[in-house]
Amino acid sequence: MVGILVHGDNHYIVRGPLPDQSSALALVRHWSLIEIGAKTPPCLDRWHIVTREFRENLEWGVVIPGDAEISPAVKQLLDELSARGITIHYYRGI
Repeated sequence: MVGILVHGDNHYIVRGPLPDQSSALALVRHWSLIEIGAKTPPCLDRWHIVTREFRENLEWGVVIPGDAEISPAVKQLLDELSARGITIHYYRGI
């Protein structure tokens, strides 16, 4: 499965199952801070950022509020997913 994880004005295209709220928050924390040589915690091994994916392949969406607004392009993508019948999950922020 592939989906989009949105945190404020940042977003990640992610391969893996739909994360629950605690997993989504952990992913955002982990991916928001780049640490050279850091290992992914075992509890997050099911998810990986992908750099290329067709929007038609996205199967889930998660939004976590951040300090900045969601970009217009990401809003449009979330609207497209919604129009395809995909539920966008809104979780509480960090």
